[in-house]
Amino acid sequence: METLYILINCDLGSEVEIINELAKISEVKEVRGTYGIYDIFVKLHADSGAALESVITHKIRRLPKVRSTVTLTPILSQGGR
Repeated sequence: METLYILINCDLGSEVEIINELAKISEVKEVRGTYGIYDIFVKLHADSGAALESVITHKIRRLPKVRSTVTLTPILSQGGR
C-alpha cells in the first residue's frame, strides 16, 4: 500500500466545496481544511504509486477551483507512524 500527502491551494471560499468533492474519491483517506499557506490537506492510499499519480493528475488537479497542489512522499526509512 502506497501513501502520499497532498497540500492544496484553492480559490478563496471554495474550501468546503472542494473538501466535499475530495471525500468522494475512494483513495482519499483523510481530508481537512487547514490554516496557513495551504488551504486543504489530503492523505491518499492506493495499491501503487502509479494509481496515486493517476488520482492526483486526473481527479484532484482537475477539480474546478483548485489552483495548485504540492505532493509529499513520506520517507519510510526514517520511522514515524
